[in-house]
Amino acid sequence: MRGRHNDGFDDGRVGRDVTGPDDIERVCIVGGGTAGWMTAAALANRLEGLGVRVQLIESDEIGTVGVGEATLPHIRAFNTTLGIAESDLMRATEATYKLGIEFCDWGRIGDRYIHPFGNYGPTDDGIPFYHQWLRLHELGDATRLDDYSFPVIAAEHNRFRHPGSDVRQVESSFGYAYQFDASLYARFLRRYAEARGVERIEGKVVDVALHGKNGHVRGVTLADGRVLDADLFVDCSGFRGLLIEGALQSGYDDWSNWLPCNRAVAVPTDSRGPLGPYTRATARTAGWQWRIPLQHRVGNGHVYCSSFISDDDAQEQLIANLDAPMQAEPRRLRFTTGRRRDFWKRNVVAIGLASGFLEPLESTSIHLIQDGITELLALFPTRAFAVGDIAEYNRRMALHFERVRDFLLLHYVATEREDSEMWRHFRALTLPDSLQAKIDAWLTRGYVVPYQFGLFLPPSWVAVMLGQRLMPKGYDPRVLAQDDATIAARAAALRRAVAQAVQATPDHADYIRRSPAAAGLAA
Repeated sequence: MRGRHNDGFDDGRVGRDVTGPDDIERVCIVGGGTAGWMTAAALANRLEGLGVRVQLIESDEIGTVGVGEATLPHIRAFNTTLGIAESDLMRATEATYKLGIEFCDWGRIGDRYIHPFGNYGPTDDGIPFYHQWLRLHELGDATRLDDYSFPVIAAEHNRFRHPGSDVRQVESSFGYAYQFDASLYARFLRRYAEARGVERIEGKVVDVALHGKNGHVRGVTLADGRVLDADLFVDCSGFRGLLIEGALQSGYDDWSNWLPCNRAVAVPTDSRGPLGPYTRATARTAGWQWRIPLQHRVGNGHVYCSSFISDDDAQEQLIANLDAPMQAEPRRLRFTTGRRRDFWKRNVVAIGLASGFLEPLESTSIHLIQDGITELLALFPTRAFAVGDIAEYNRRMALHFERVRDFLLLHYVATEREDSEMWRHFRALTLPDSLQAKIDAWLTRGYVVPYQFGLFLPPSWVAVMLGQRLMPKGYDPRVLAQDDATIAARAAALRRAVAQAVQATPDHADYIRRSPAAAGLAA
């Protein structure tokens, strides 16, 4: 981590005062947790030396949700930008490595596949390898597309290594993320942010004052009577949306018709068995169950729809499917999937749960926080709060949320299951046009429409659609111009290269134990 500057910290400002007459001078973040402290750390890093005062209001009386402990590879770029060493992060958060997500019982009961952080084979003359695999499959080849993916095979064998630097080798062509304790991550970023001048204020917001002329938030009043004002407010107050909804009434687009799961029950357990470098999501009759292995424990939870199962039955189902003793009593949560109609309204930007919530099926919660921060920094305002910039932020964030929504919904509708009321509900569902077009393009010719704004790249869509038995009728016709025997020989060579690279890859737990990242992992 970078060292702290020595100037400008006595008054809580981040660096020297070099702001112009219309520049933002004071930022107030309402709420801590993962969203609040990620925002504070990013602002401290980006605004360092500009004289911008950053304060974060957090109450010890108000708990944080913190059920999500799995991340996506993009978190590495966020941490790198902050100058955070991976080993420091992993040791502080009891983290393990993550190569992907294993999905069990989604297409059919008994099915199992891994959505990896990496492509399936090379791209040849602009043709992704999976099109060649589809041709081989048509000719009777029984190999899995997974057999050509280093992260899939490594995950199946509980092995991990960092990507190699030689791009010609299969062990260089993958990404990875972390599985960590989100509350420890927030604590880690708090230390980072406070070391760079962010001021934490203990207190509970009880009132919000608005300007009479423009309706902007002027200040917030704490329970002890203190009044804090700012130019820009960031709402990280969780589901309540204390500023964005409570004060400014942004409105909420409810997506329960597409993503009806609205409850979760979570519980940590002891660690048993091999330490898998992947998260597991197992489909149940009225939702799905997660399993996330950390160094010191395993995070477990059951996301479900209360229309199809009672809270008590959902908790019993979770406990019955645990593979180790519980470390605490189960904790219940309620939510409504959807997003704010305005993520940024007047001088308030909502980030984290205050901006919306999509169930954690693909570990997107922390990433959507990261998206919100990234877009805010890209469009960081002056006190004029340009209407065009606010509209652009809302447009971008709407796309981020909607495209994650479509990808999550794909898991529920790409299925042959009809064994419970929930699965029959999804079989009869009318899909958003954006998702239906994506599925149609895939089924007709194996094509994945790419996004300019959107988290999941084509390989991710390929993983889920093939993993859940959506087999396209066609493939790129250019494959037919290639010699079938040559395609088969290249595929066999790639399969051997993946197997040999995985064989030479260390056990995941051993790899962590021998590294500076080790914390609570027993020897």
